[in-house]
Amino acid sequence: MGKRLKDNLSSLYIGAANRLRPKKSRKKIVAYVESYDDVLFWRSFLSEYEDETRYFQVMLPSQSSLAKGKKTVLMNQLGPQLGANMIACVDSDYDYLIQGATSTSKQINESPYVMQTYVYAIENYQCYAEGLHEICVMVTLNDNSVIDFPEFFKMYSQIAYPLFLWSVWLYKNHILNVFPMMEFCGVVRLDYVDIQHPEEALAIMKRRVDKSLGWIRSKYRNTQEQVDALGVELNSLGLTPDNTYLYIQGHHIFDNVVMKLLDPVCKILRKQREREIHDLAEHGKQLYNELTSYEHSQSTLELMLKKNTGFKRAPQYQKMRGDLEHLLELI
Repeated sequence: MGKRLKDNLSSLYIGAANRLRPKKSRKKIVAYVESYDDVLFWRSFLSEYEDETRYFQVMLPSQSSLAKGKKTVLMNQLGPQLGANMIACVDSDYDYLIQGATSTSKQINESPYVMQTYVYAIENYQCYAEGLHEICVMVTLNDNSVIDFPEFFKMYSQIAYPLFLWSVWLYKNHILNVFPMMEFCGVVRLDYVDIQHPEEALAIMKRRVDKSLGWIRSKYRNTQEQVDALGVELNSLGLTPDNTYLYIQGHHIFDNVVMKLLDPVCKILRKQREREIHDLAEHGKQLYNELTSYEHSQSTLELMLKKNTGFKRAPQYQKMRGDLEHLLELI
């Protein structure tokens, strides 16, 4: 190879290498998140606002330890440094709903440099009812509709709503041991769901809710008016009896409600597709090949839920976008 050709190749290589490097002229904004599970969600959200002038780098809050979580993001040395080049991205938990009743809630709701989910957590977005049919299609490659997911979660929310108000009222008033969140989640879980009669699972849950409501109302006999007033306040923040599931602990909704419902739905859809292949196969080899191909083409339910993007139409997500657009105007 001649010297001129080597020089040309070297020049091309250097030019390509330079183009492949991150653009140094763009402003870097570090976005600290609570845990590994949050990285993809916030990267997807923030990337919509990257351009030739700025980009985001999503990171865990500590570079010197494995410490994670909201307090690590907000309350350690990082908190006072938040600003034009450094933001925090956190789950709202109950902090949005209690509107400054704790120091964490106050910081989350007042600082323009803190992005929050407005629903309880990113898992609630992943479980957004209007996107669940698409998840079933992604998992089973079958577009048949087995259940009306938005209607199911509307009914679920309406059942959970009155007890949920008590849960928030207790938390807001720092009464944490009487009816802790873990106990509340145990009451509003789903047991076995018969897809032919999904209303039965809701009826079982309602009996547990009614029992807990009776107990807690008898314990706080003169408090119902305060709880009702809280309901009016929360309605102004976007919480309604129809969408309560978005504000209940995200891991609970993911594991003990949505997975309990979608797993049997996906089993039915898979069986439908496999039965279709059996009926249409002309011989044994074709049957085997088609079933094998179908099996290899399927995805896991949990993974597809975590990749769900159907929530982008949700009003709470649009509120997040408004916050980020306001932040970018400031910096």
